[in-house]
Amino acid sequence: MINFAHISDRSVLGRIIRLPLALIPSSMKLPILQGPLRGYWWTVGSGIHSYWLGSYEADKLKNFCEVVRKGQVVLDIGAHAGFYTLLASELVGPKGQVIAFEPFPKNIYFLKKHLEINRIQNVLVWEAAVGSMTGLSRFKVGSDGYTGSLSSSGEVCVSVVNLDDLVSDRLIPVPDVIKMDIEGGELEALTGAVDLLSYFHPVLFLSTHGAAIHNKCLELLTSVGYQITPLISDAQRPDEIVASWRPGIGV
Repeated sequence: MINFAHISDRSVLGRIIRLPLALIPSSMKLPILQGPLRGYWWTVGSGIHSYWLGSYEADKLKNFCEVVRKGQVVLDIGAHAGFYTLLASELVGPKGQVIAFEPFPKNIYFLKKHLEINRIQNVLVWEAAVGSMTGLSRFKVGSDGYTGSLSSSGEVCVSVVNLDDLVSDRLIPVPDVIKMDIEGGELEALTGAVDLLSYFHPVLFLSTHGAAIHNKCLELLTSVGYQITPLISDAQRPDEIVASWRPGIGV
């Protein structure tokens, strides 16, 4: 796999490679060029070019593909435009299910569009953020227009759901795997999923944002019996982890 992201945009080669990308219309739909989603259709303007180039988070994708199995239930929390949603859909197959959570209207539009143009049938979309409580909250849009997080100073009002409530009320099935990348809201989301984590032990792919939140997330996870492993073996990205339940850990 060619990882274009590893070629610096400050190098001559990097500038040459990226120059034609700026000329591609943002509304254009292109097939993903490489990786596990090769051949799936993607909207150019829905995110960075490495999505459709197939070089996005190559190490994380490899680990994700090794864990997710046919017939499983996967939660994609912070689904953005649906890259991991599509990948999880492919991995779990027609007998599995993916539940994608995304609160930002622009991302929801692209997420649903990607499900439509790829004829995906095993994905349920929740137009909501995931937090410690159920209700409404303000959502602050990120500087790139595609990311954001819950914030009292946010420009948009969004729905917020609690994973423990969704599972206990049987609104979603018990997940086998959770991927969570929500721009600083990780601790709140995990706090609202303590029962789910304690009793059902889904594997968790977690991206944290900030040292304080990272440490508190690790404390919570180890307290309910999870073992923490850096996503990349050389630990170049300590904020990217895989958490798996191990008997005898925690209290």
